[in-house]
Amino acid sequence: MLLGKRFDAFIKSSPVSVMIQGTLERTVAAADLDQLFEETAQVQYSKKLLFSQCVQMMSDVVFRIEPSVGAWYTEHGDTLDVTLKAVYPKLQGIEPQVSAAMVRATAKELADARREMGSLPRPLLSGYRVRVLDGTHLAGTQRHIFELRRLAAAALPGQALLMYDPRLDMIDEIVPCEDAYTQERTLCQHVLDLVARRDVIVADSAYCTTTFLFGLAAQGAFFVVRQHQLNVRWEPAGRSRRAGTDEHRRAVYEQPVRLIHPETGEVIEARRISVTLKKPDKNGNTELHVLTNVPSADADAVKILSLYADRWTIETAIQHLKGDLRCEIDTLGYPKAALFGMCVALMAYNIVSLVKGALRATWGREFVEEELSMYYLTLNVSKVTAGMLIAIPEKDWTVFRTMTTAEFAATLLELASHLQIHKYQKRKRGPKKKQPKKIIDKKHTHYSTSRLIANRR
Repeated sequence: MLLGKRFDAFIKSSPVSVMIQGTLERTVAAADLDQLFEETAQVQYSKKLLFSQCVQMMSDVVFRIEPSVGAWYTEHGDTLDVTLKAVYPKLQGIEPQVSAAMVRATAKELADARREMGSLPRPLLSGYRVRVLDGTHLAGTQRHIFELRRLAAAALPGQALLMYDPRLDMIDEIVPCEDAYTQERTLCQHVLDLVARRDVIVADSAYCTTTFLFGLAAQGAFFVVRQHQLNVRWEPAGRSRRAGTDEHRRAVYEQPVRLIHPETGEVIEARRISVTLKKPDKNGNTELHVLTNVPSADADAVKILSLYADRWTIETAIQHLKGDLRCEIDTLGYPKAALFGMCVALMAYNIVSLVKGALRATWGREFVEEELSMYYLTLNVSKVTAGMLIAIPEKDWTVFRTMTTAEFAATLLELASHLQIHKYQKRKRGPKKKQPKKIIDKKHTHYSTSRLIANRR
């Protein structure tokens, strides 16, 4: 290992904290981030407060090392040449394309390190890169902005479309949007710019539009999308036939179809995969229909259905973002600032995913998937990091920036071997008990807990 003796105590007690901080030091190197800002920013410019400093500040908030931007400034403000009043306008002006570029650049570097570790899961579809597409709205914020102060309804600072790679467990692209009311479908045009040949995009029916599906096909990409009954014109090109049974023992049917562009007359040869649901979904549908242009020689109907079922993995990722990391900072009401916080959280999620990859390679996939508690992991990092950064000077962390990708991956694997796994295991609870029906007594608006317990017998 290339680390010095100052790291020994923390490697023994909290190797995960060293892994997270070391990856941060490598990924958010100031020079690289500031260069990225100069290349992508169109309106905002750097003067006294650099983009890299904003990322460092927000990273501490996202990892819950500091509870807010204001609290971070109280603790570390002496390291900046600006006042707190200057910090917020800077965050409010960070352009969404800068935040998105940061996610893209850092995800690429982290993905290279993850591949270097080995022990990657098998590709979901041989010869293709599967990517899951989904959207999320940022939660309501506090009403510090003048226009929001008299409104009782929630104030939504924006939304985003996310591209998730389930094999790497990383979100490598984001399409941010400042207007929370914008239709997700109108953002799909921006997704087409992020798609490569032989990508397979897995998405829900919200993205089943003529423009999107034909745009993917034009770029040599493929789709596995739940059919929307109204948005895409299609006609049968053959009879429906039984194609097997899925993992839930439901009969799967497959039918060749043609998707027809209503304006150009262009046709896509596709397949319509169908299965009967055991119970109606939230919209009352009793059948699930999935459209795909992936050749049947590369994926049969059952495989296509399982790819669509894997769509939930991005929802799990979003849950981790909102539960274990602080991706929605309610004090950041301005859309650009809120989206910047979201993008830093995505970068943090990818860093944690890389650390999980090292743990998976060291301790096995079953431990990470079934027993590892993300809550205890992030809680440990938030407790240890502040003291660790005091004990280990900043210059000692530069070793992570000078490592080759192979050395960096090997260092993370070595650190992972020191993990005391019992500290991070989930606490499994028993089955939930059925709650008794609540007693409504208009004469009592409250009770004395002590008296109720005393009368228990």
